[in-house]
Amino acid sequence: MNNSVGIVKTEIAEFDTELQLESGRLLGPLSIAYETYGTLNADKSNVILVTHAWTGDAHAAGRHTEQDRKPGWWDDMIGPGKVLDTERFFVLCSNVIGSCKGSTGPTSLNPRTGKPYNLSFPVIMVRDMVRAQKLLLDRLGIDSLLTVIGGSMGAMQAVEWSILYPEMVRSIIPIAGTGRTSPMAISLNALARQAIFNDPMWKKGNYKPEHPPADGFALARAVGHISFLSDASMHLKFSRRFSARDGMFDFFGQFEVERYLEYNGGSFVGRFDTNAFLYLAKALDLYDVAWNFDGLEDALSRLNCPSLWFAFTSDWLYTPDQTEEVVEVLKSLDKPASYHLIDSDYGHDSFLVEPDKFTPYVVEFLNQLA
Repeated sequence: MNNSVGIVKTEIAEFDTELQLESGRLLGPLSIAYETYGTLNADKSNVILVTHAWTGDAHAAGRHTEQDRKPGWWDDMIGPGKVLDTERFFVLCSNVIGSCKGSTGPTSLNPRTGKPYNLSFPVIMVRDMVRAQKLLLDRLGIDSLLTVIGGSMGAMQAVEWSILYPEMVRSIIPIAGTGRTSPMAISLNALARQAIFNDPMWKKGNYKPEHPPADGFALARAVGHISFLSDASMHLKFSRRFSARDGMFDFFGQFEVERYLEYNGGSFVGRFDTNAFLYLAKALDLYDVAWNFDGLEDALSRLNCPSLWFAFTSDWLYTPDQTEEVVEVLKSLDKPASYHLIDSDYGHDSFLVEPDKFTPYVVEFLNQLA
């Protein structure tokens, strides 16, 4: 593990404070889970904030124990000599509020009732997630970020950071993101929601954790998973192969792609909380960088740092034109924005599956900054 960050530990920061949310509601006290990799330099100028996607967590690199089968979700990117080189940079990743991976979310205890929030948890927006991360950075004494980098929902957070805290953020790298969620993306999340709502075990969010609405949740995850793939990647991975264990004229016989979606949805149920999934989906649906501003130009006029944007040719969830719309506005405002359209067959998941296609640009960008 010579180019791994090795064994790491998820820390939990507790805040006995109330965060005012975009909805006007107050949320507190707060817990925020986070991990750090590398060493903070003397003037605290080498900090890179990594922001995670929808069902991600703070565990971006390394392993929690020697026995862990899989490392953190972006281990390919973070470590000695890697793209986010921990011999140069202090890399920080925190779990967003609304999640179930250590930060305050619907599974947390509501201090007013002593019971889990469930659906009494307030609706949150991506902007609220970023404000909570700012509390964490204040606690750690960090007032400057070399860059904020993330894919998908992580890209949304990176943009929000640059708009909310322009004096603090020296650059952003949004990958496979969007300036506002499209009606098609919202409609796919609506299907996922209905799959959960229609499961009798959901009980309007009051299910027992040991008896989640497993069937509905698995189907919801499968819907989401289709949107992360592409027609080309499905051809590459499954083609039209029929499952070897089924007969073609068996009514319940399945294609390989069906078996894959069933397996992927089922295995996810034990790893994530259903209500947290729903709250984060709502935050994705509500995302609009121009929210509470006088349009896109007004919002993006606050972004003062260099930005490096990536989109992927086969991404049909957050299509390249959605990134290009934001980049064009930035360029019209004479902001230093660069953009790369990466040719990849792996759909929205390209940023996780083929990082080597865009990472040389990231290394060059970071070298110029440093």
